[in-house]
Amino acid sequence: MENEYRRKMKEKLGLRRDIFKEFLAEFLGIFFLILFGCGSVAQMVLSRAGPGDILSVHIGFTLGVMMAVYIAGGVSGAHVNPAVSLAMLILGKLPLKKFPIYVAAQFLGAFAGSCAVYGLYYDALMDFTKGEFIVTGENATATIFASYPAKHLSVLNGLGDQVIATAALVICILAITDRKNIGAPKGMEPLCIGLIIAAIGVSMNLNCGYPINPARDLGPRFFTALAGWGMEVFRAGGCWWWIPVVGPMVGGAVGAGVYLIFIELHHPEPEKQEENNVQDKYEIVTMT
Repeated sequence: MENEYRRKMKEKLGLRRDIFKEFLAEFLGIFFLILFGCGSVAQMVLSRAGPGDILSVHIGFTLGVMMAVYIAGGVSGAHVNPAVSLAMLILGKLPLKKFPIYVAAQFLGAFAGSCAVYGLYYDALMDFTKGEFIVTGENATATIFASYPAKHLSVLNGLGDQVIATAALVICILAITDRKNIGAPKGMEPLCIGLIIAAIGVSMNLNCGYPINPARDLGPRFFTALAGWGMEVFRAGGCWWWIPVVGPMVGGAVGAGVYLIFIELHHPEPEKQEENNVQDKYEIVTMT
């Protein structure tokens, strides 16, 4: 009876076209990335690092990305990042017609995730701010949702930071999902991708908090502009807002190109690969 009920529900509500399924998967994946990631930042900021510190933020984003990949990976590939989608487009792994759909889903999902974090911590936010939402300074709360540069950071260094960090992210993702390379065991890809975020977080956090995702940064920034922080969220840091948008997109393209030129182009053809023993891949390791 239950199976019959599920079958009827699927017939009525189940989507037929893949692009709609992929849109929903990308939306939900990045929603949880923001919920866990920005939620951990909210806990750190609003408690003045009481229940949480910067390490808890790294853990929050690591687990947020990991869960996003588990949620959306089997449907859309779980890009949950326009820079990753651009890399896949460049490498021919994502059709051009799907690219704007993926990006739209990612931005909308990030915006919705910000709404959820705001609602979850509404009372704490009001208690902390007394109703005055500040973008920068000691009592700033806009940093819960989007990135802002450290005082020492120049525009050029900030742009370079985002290009390098995002290129590193894309290269590592491509390596993990490359079946002609060592790759990750099936089902373990989300954990490995989450660990990339942890590595980037503990090594590249100082300058601007490693946004490395245009949707993750710009979607929540739009939310803060509408929710009471105002247009200062776009003017702060010398109009910083465009750097975590442009930088990651450039980094995504650079990462795709680097992996293609350094690794993917040199994979043996399938028939040659079958002739080689798998252990040959590890000879250089065992001989050192």
